Amino acid sequence: MAVFTKLKLIDIKKIIDNYDIGKLEKFHGIKEGIENTNYFIKTSKQKLILTIFEKRVRKQDVPFFVNLMDALNKKKIKCPKPIRNKNNRTIFQINNKPAIIVSFLDGKSKRKLSYKNCLNVGKQIAKFHQISSRIKLKRKNTLDFNEWVKIFNKTEKNYPNYSKKLKKYLKIYKQNKPRKISGGIIHADLFPDNIFFKNDKFSGFIDFYFSCNSPYLYELAVCINAFCFNQNKINKLKIKKLLQGYLSIKKISNKELRSLNILCLGAAIRFFVTRLYDLKNTPKNAEIKKKDPREYLIKMDYFYKNLHKTLYD
Repeated sequence: MAVFTKLKLIDIKKIIDNYDIGKLEKFHGIKEGIENTNYFIKTSKQKLILTIFEKRVRKQDVPFFVNLMDALNKKKIKCPKPIRNKNNRTIFQINNKPAIIVSFLDGKSKRKLSYKNCLNVGKQIAKFHQISSRIKLKRKNTLDFNEWVKIFNKTEKNYPNYSKKLKKYLKIYKQNKPRKISGGIIHADLFPDNIFFKNDKFSGFIDFYFSCNSPYLYELAVCINAFCFNQNKINKLKIKKLLQGYLSIKKISNKELRSLNILCLGAAIRFFVTRLYDLKNTPKNAEIKKKDPREYLIKMDYFYKNLHKTLYD
């Protein structure tokens, strides 16, 4: 979440008029996140989130995100629900950009997840994957290996010091990535700020705007990168709890689990190159907290050095 598109009171009121959601009481931009513009909206009836899709999101992908969240809500997976306007539509345009309004998810994110949180999140991810495997929607991962290469090629001249190492890791990933592994719809961006808790209990997932069809294990690889390091040091007990929770709901074969290390390297590459790109290409007037890509250099180094070792002993 972030604010790239600046809206005034009159703009928000005009949007609200198209909905039967009550009278506007207050609103503000949300600075957290790095991809889309988000506003918190409170009306006389409810709390809501307005999302305007920016940057990497293709217009043709927005219906997938909306339909996915609708389907997940129907299956009792805790996540925001798209709101329909007076014309029974969920998607509209702001400054020629697609936008939606979704329900407000009660709770808030935690900067650091406890071992108990990791166990519970593992269970919730498995439940999500069980449900998503039965949802007949398809979206290609638009941030796959080929896109990592393209993104880095756009930034390489600005960061020549990283070039040799990253090229080596891209080659290693390409050589070792699993060819046949079970998958379906995943969230693909489960960082702590996209996982909500209330009274230290899981209350839902938000921000499904990278969701796609991809290996289930890649989801866990993203999570390991996102919240199983403490001050850039791997926390194997958090990995163990995450996997323990997941495997208590949904099974993964030992053969597939052996792919976890290389997928963790891939996830580290993905977030390194996109953060690197964003350092130079985020609009200066955007209300956003830029994220440092360098932590992912340390993570790439770790997963490369431990490519054939068990992460969770």
